[in-house]
Amino acid sequence: MAANATIHKALLNISNMDEHYYEEHNLTLAQHPSENDLRLMIRLIAFVLNANDTLMFCKGISTDDEPDLWQKSIGGDIEMWIDLGQPDEKRIKKACGRSEKVKIYTFKETLASAWFKQIEGSLSRFKNLQIIHLNIEGDIESLYNRSMNMQCSILDNELTLSDNDNSVIITQNIYK
Repeated sequence: MAANATIHKALLNISNMDEHYYEEHNLTLAQHPSENDLRLMIRLIAFVLNANDTLMFCKGISTDDEPDLWQKSIGGDIEMWIDLGQPDEKRIKKACGRSEKVKIYTFKETLASAWFKQIEGSLSRFKNLQIIHLNIEGDIESLYNRSMNMQCSILDNELTLSDNDNSVIITQNIYK
């Protein structure tokens, strides 16, 4: 964890009806000083959408050779590499070469669509790559807190996050 990181606790009760996955996860997240609240929440969403017992947060924004999240096999091989935002082609190539499956979650529509149009032609060779844009309905930052307790329900590829006071719906738009 970074020296000046802000530590967050998140208790997530995940009900993924699409994948028949029903678990509770008690997570500790370190928010790098340069990471804004929205990006931290997007990391949490990426975890919920891919939740399993071996998915882990990495060092994140402060480390170039690790993704935001990854899933490794018992032998140490990277099974899934998850990045956020708009990585450059060099980083995508590196991820696709090191991992069985790569997912990139974008979340700012204007930036994401411009980035994807620019890079789309060079991505066809990466068969293990999936790019997903997250459409967020509601104020995702209203769920942000140092200590979070959320219900996370996934049905028909639609994620609903809610706490005692707020609720947000996230749909996925598959770019690739």
